[in-house]
Amino acid sequence: MPSNAAPRPQDPAAGGEIGIVKTLFETVPFPVAVVDENGAFLFHNETFDRDWLEGNRKPETFAEIFDTDGCEQLRNALRDCGEDNVGKIVELRLSAADGTIRWALASLSPLGRSLRGRLLTAVHLSDISERKQQIEDLADRESRWNNALVSSVSGVWDHNYATGQKYYSPTWRKIRGLAPEDPLAASTEEWLQLVHPDDRDYVIHAMARQNAGDPDYTVFEYRERHKKGHWIWILCRGACVEWDETGKATRVVGTDTDISGRKAAEEAMARMSRRLDMALEISGIGVYESDFETGQVDWDERMFRIYGMEKTEEVVIGGLWESFLHPDDAARVQANVLDNIEAGKRFSDQYRVILRDGTERVVRTRTMSFIDSNGHKKMVGANWDVTADVMLHRELERAKTLAEARNRELETARIRIEHNAMHDYLTDLPNRRYLDEMLDRVAAECNRSGEGIAILHIDLDRFKQINDTLGHSAGDMMLKHAARTLKTSLREGDFVARIGGDEFVILSKFQGSPRKLSHFADRIIRELRKPVSYEGHDCRFGASIGIACETGRDIDARQLLLNADIALYRAKHSGRNRHEFFSADTQNEIISTKRLSDEILIALERNEFIPFYQPQFDAKTLNIAGVETLARWMHPEQGLLTPDKFLYTAEELDAVSAIDAMILEKALEDFRGWREGGLKIPRLSVNVSYRRLHDAALPRKLKKLDIEPGTVSFELLESIFLDDSGDDAAKNLARLRKLGIGIEIDDFGTGHASIISLMRLTPDALKIDRELVRHVVQSSKQRKLIGSIIDIGKSLNIKVVAEGVETADHVRILRDLGCDRLQGYALARPMPPSALADFIRAESWR
Repeated sequence: MPSNAAPRPQDPAAGGEIGIVKTLFETVPFPVAVVDENGAFLFHNETFDRDWLEGNRKPETFAEIFDTDGCEQLRNALRDCGEDNVGKIVELRLSAADGTIRWALASLSPLGRSLRGRLLTAVHLSDISERKQQIEDLADRESRWNNALVSSVSGVWDHNYATGQKYYSPTWRKIRGLAPEDPLAASTEEWLQLVHPDDRDYVIHAMARQNAGDPDYTVFEYRERHKKGHWIWILCRGACVEWDETGKATRVVGTDTDISGRKAAEEAMARMSRRLDMALEISGIGVYESDFETGQVDWDERMFRIYGMEKTEEVVIGGLWESFLHPDDAARVQANVLDNIEAGKRFSDQYRVILRDGTERVVRTRTMSFIDSNGHKKMVGANWDVTADVMLHRELERAKTLAEARNRELETARIRIEHNAMHDYLTDLPNRRYLDEMLDRVAAECNRSGEGIAILHIDLDRFKQINDTLGHSAGDMMLKHAARTLKTSLREGDFVARIGGDEFVILSKFQGSPRKLSHFADRIIRELRKPVSYEGHDCRFGASIGIACETGRDIDARQLLLNADIALYRAKHSGRNRHEFFSADTQNEIISTKRLSDEILIALERNEFIPFYQPQFDAKTLNIAGVETLARWMHPEQGLLTPDKFLYTAEELDAVSAIDAMILEKALEDFRGWREGGLKIPRLSVNVSYRRLHDAALPRKLKKLDIEPGTVSFELLESIFLDDSGDDAAKNLARLRKLGIGIEIDDFGTGHASIISLMRLTPDALKIDRELVRHVVQSSKQRKLIGSIIDIGKSLNIKVVAEGVETADHVRILRDLGCDRLQGYALARPMPPSALADFIRAESWR
């Protein structure tokens, strides 16, 4: 070693103090220094100078070379090393003059004490800056990796197939809802059971390809069941990091990320996109986007469809679309686009286009401009074909023009229609609708003023006869005459209306004097009774008038009209050509009739009508020849009622047919019971109403009753049938005969039947009315009349029955006159079915 390169001790006296140590350390090839317990340099070799001292720098202590923290560690280590006589290792940091940082690994070896008694320690420095930098870089990378994993919420997994160890991070567990203590699947097969059935085969294949290092399967997605039972989407990223000598993967590391939210968003976006596309498709709206920087235009399929083009054609600004514009619209439309784009406004437009096939269409557009992320000015818009709407609008405009042109005509028609709606077409008097309005108006006025109202309800008498005999033209003339008469008879402030048919109503103010109303009504009746000439005929008709009046501030005008109608009903039933005032008695009569009507309807529902039977006897032998069925009503409160108590009201209700049907069914049931009990009754006669005989469904209803032919006869009133029978009745009679049901004429001699009609009908029996039979004992004329009826019956092969047989003389005389059957109180009274059997067996009439 050259002499001038030999190191010098820091302290001249130190050379003798460290002796041989100095000589030894000068020859070693690594940096070594000898220091005392305070870190003062006693010696450092040439290598130490070169590696750790900058230039000619001659530091006296380690504190002058290394950072404060490092020196403090070194002093502590020197003290421990001397006390324990054991080597130590310390890391020290050096800040160079140029600002760089160096790291040294100081190995301390105790040398004992010097001649002066100082504790000597050899310090060997190794440069570990590069290794320290690698460690710091590794720590930084690890920190960044951990931060990235935490921020991405990804779970880490590590499968080491060589050692059999598998690692799953807490985030990996959290994704699946697993707690740290929850057990994991024991095998791949068990874990696959948690994978969605539709994804299992794909996952098995993807894992195999991932382990094989296939880059296409570094990332794949699948569904896995969460601990709570629902499915979650997993994004799996993995790669093989270690292989064995055969190339088989021995370690695979990766991350799992929960992408369920992203998948749900993608599905929601897909649904929204699908709905938008469907809405556009349904509405026929085409969408486009234009880039003013590149000149490119993007049309969707519907845009091409609107303009009749193929999707393969290129669309650019200033090209294809502009060529379709109608010449009369092109300049305006393009100028509108430029103006609004420059201003950045949304705008709408409508224009005509001429397609390539020559057809003209009308297109409506809605457009807006925007600047995209690249700074390009763009325009997006929608087009739709409104040709049909425009054509419809034009049609509506034409219709509107026509409507306006006809306004005056329609106004005239409206006035006429309103008049017709409120007036009678024949007499031009106000009609029922007009009357209703006047009732409300007058009632309101009277309620304010306290004045009274009088209503006269007028019905023409004998009008129907004139209308039926002279025709409708004559009837119309009578109505017009009546209308004129009533109008001329009105007093100031009175109101008259025709409310239908031959009925009129006069609405008048009532001053509280019924006598004046009576005189007014009499004057109307006198005027209406005057003869009216029509085609050489003097037509006469009269009028019945019902009057109702009331004063006060609480008048119900509609109820007052109803009261007038009730009074009219009383006037007509009291002889006609008269007037009647409404009274409480009249109302009670109507209420009583209404109550009876309701009770009859309830009685039909409750099956309260029952049959009574009056036997008929053979005139010669006095044997039972049959029974007549008579209707009775077992009233729950009034007891047994005969027909005179309810028949008239039942006819008004049109309920007689229903009563007849009920009585017939019960009589047939009784008749079958008598037959089964050995009681021989040849036949059963039942009354049938006029209306029921005209029921077209009557034969079908009777057929369902399974009536034995020859056992039942229907009694028909001569006064309402013979000369007034229609086709329906005649057809029903023919059908009844086919069913084996006999026909008898009841009350014969009281009607107006002719011999011809009797011959046409050919009934099985005639029943002589009791009024003719009553005086046969005292009057020879009555005997002759009855004898004549009997002779007519015999000549037509019709049996003759006499009713009203009250005495033994009646029995004898009628038998001698040749009557076939007898019926009356002299032989038997009407009785319930329970008494009939005992009566017949006792034969007490003989």
